[in-house]
Amino acid sequence: MNIANIADHLEHTGYIVLDNALSAQLLTKLFNRCHNTDTVRFQTAHIGRGNDKKQINSIRGDVISWLEDSNTTDQLYLSWMEELRTGLNAALYLGLFDYESHYAIYDAGAGYAKHSDVLAGKKNRILSTVLYLNEDWQSLDGGELVLFDPEGVAIIATVQPTFGKMIIFLSDSFPHEVLLAHQTRRSIAGWFRVSGS
Repeated sequence: MNIANIADHLEHTGYIVLDNALSAQLLTKLFNRCHNTDTVRFQTAHIGRGNDKKQINSIRGDVISWLEDSNTTDQLYLSWMEELRTGLNAALYLGLFDYESHYAIYDAGAGYAKHSDVLAGKKNRILSTVLYLNEDWQSLDGGELVLFDPEGVAIIATVQPTFGKMIIFLSDSFPHEVLLAHQTRRSIAGWFRVSGS
């Protein structure tokens, strides 16, 4: 992990796309965990929180399962993220306090409309991360992550969700969307938060 390179991109452009940031062995283990045959573990995703939480498939069509400290594979990923958290705090003084993340699976025909990862009225999420777990993904399979400028108008980046690729970006700077997938699309989405959130 090259903390200096990640910190430099976050400071100057606000995001970075990494190829094969994790070991092939860990990626395979994470891929094996990210299957929605367990309908108890994977639940339909919602938008909003608390009383405002709603399930609207036309806006968000994935199923999710939060990572568990009790699972060995999840622990390995969370340890990697802890190393990233402490490194970025040392480099950029971000005050990142903790990290939350979930597996996300989009079936063919599902996507996630343009949105922000920061909830209205709260500066709770500072950095967003997405790790892709899609083997043999082709450009015609869709499911790209589109990153917009802070106004949500101009497209800054379009990221193919290929196996082992990761994007890290400033949560409050970039509205984004997941284009419709034409194959089952797997990822781990996560957020570094500040204390008190």
